[in-house]
Amino acid sequence: QVQLVESGGGLVQAGGSLRLSCAASGSIFSINAMGWYRQAPGKQRELVAVVPSGGRTNYADSVKGRFTISRDNAKNTVYLQMNSLKPEDTAVYYCNALVVPTRLSGVYDYWGQGTQVAVSS
Repeated sequence: QVQLVESGGGLVQAGGSLRLSCAASGSIFSINAMGWYRQAPGKQRELVAVVPSGGRTNYADSVKGRFTISRDNAKNTVYLQMNSLKPEDTAVYYCNALVVPTRLSGVYDYWGQGTQVAVSS
């Protein structure tokens, strides 16, 4: 079993910054990709940013130039630095990881419990 634990959400004024962290633990042989998604009230969950192992990062157009995703493979942790936050960034942010639990297993999709980010105008 794999657990993803997020931290770093909160309330911030427009123009401010927050840093989200997500640590994966449990049965992990390798992690193919780690990323962040968000879901605002009444809207579908959407991709914010993703960082594959050894690949290029990918960002939603709405956060390019403001958010930065990074990954510490030794700690199985992914970060999301969010700068110049806007009220429209308000959402529950979910961590996602594509994990290979053992050498002989396939890839499994895991989600964190979500962390609330609220940006006031």
